[in-house]
Amino acid sequence: MLEVSISQSGVSEVVLVQRDGQDDLVPDLSAELVAVVTAVDADVPVLLTAGEPERLPAGPLRSDHRSMQSGLSAWVEQQTGHRLGYVEQLYTFADSGRDERRAISVSYLGLTRTTDGPGWQDWYAYFPWEDRRAPSGVVPAAAAMVDDLVRPALDAWVAAGTTDERDRRRRRADICFGLGGRHWSPELALQRYELLYESGAIPEAGTGGPTVPGQAMQSDHRRILATALSRLRAKIQYRPVVFELVPDSFTLGQLQRTVEALAGQPLHKQNFRRLVTGQELVEETGSSSSQTGGRPARLYRFRRDVLDERHVAGTKLPSVR
Repeated sequence: MLEVSISQSGVSEVVLVQRDGQDDLVPDLSAELVAVVTAVDADVPVLLTAGEPERLPAGPLRSDHRSMQSGLSAWVEQQTGHRLGYVEQLYTFADSGRDERRAISVSYLGLTRTTDGPGWQDWYAYFPWEDRRAPSGVVPAAAAMVDDLVRPALDAWVAAGTTDERDRRRRRADICFGLGGRHWSPELALQRYELLYESGAIPEAGTGGPTVPGQAMQSDHRRILATALSRLRAKIQYRPVVFELVPDSFTLGQLQRTVEALAGQPLHKQNFRRLVTGQELVEETGSSSSQTGGRPARLYRFRRDVLDERHVAGTKLPSVR
């Protein structure tokens, strides 16, 4: 049987205990708290990193932490100088086989408007195939990368499978990367990363063969980051979390660009505005901004009362232009 305890070193451990004369042959585990802290700066989605090799802010759960969230906040502030605001639990990773350590990683997603200090990096430096924003009529660089680099790697992986595996691998590759006439789904970021790992197309797989572009991270941190990207892209479609990433006053254009930055795809302008205003998620402030490069644009603010009034659908992503 497994029990969670706090060791003398202050690290939370899952230890082997004996019950009814039977031993469970499971090695000791350590618990690590990992933070994915994200913001949008000048229409670029950025995340907070710490240390070398490149990693996310993280540290062990200690006996002097009042809770996992307080422990997480302490590690983030100690390693980056940043104080956490909005935060929610993301996922708990407890599988083995990707790292020499056997650890439970309890990850959290934090949203902020502050990008002061060092350590902020572009999300898409780690997942360059995910940013499909481009002017109308222009092929996004990410789409070209999928065609030129990702597709050949996946084709080789499909061909290397057994007869029974090939159809399953082909279908999985097509669904994840929008190949074979299928639609690109932005919320499948984690599935795409896992597929590239399984096919040996990223450095973390350790195959030593050719890999697609993208900055690697320590341990499983890029996998955790991919999980956060999928969660955030899905969540902005049904909860108004995007308002945690924009200033108190914003233009509708600024709000749309923030959603596009997270989604990695362009949105239909009229549909987006109709959706946001029709759900009464925002209200005018009575002021305007002259920093739009054209006519002054009206400034809006998020109607936080709407959360108490009704269950909101959130800022759903309209169809791609």
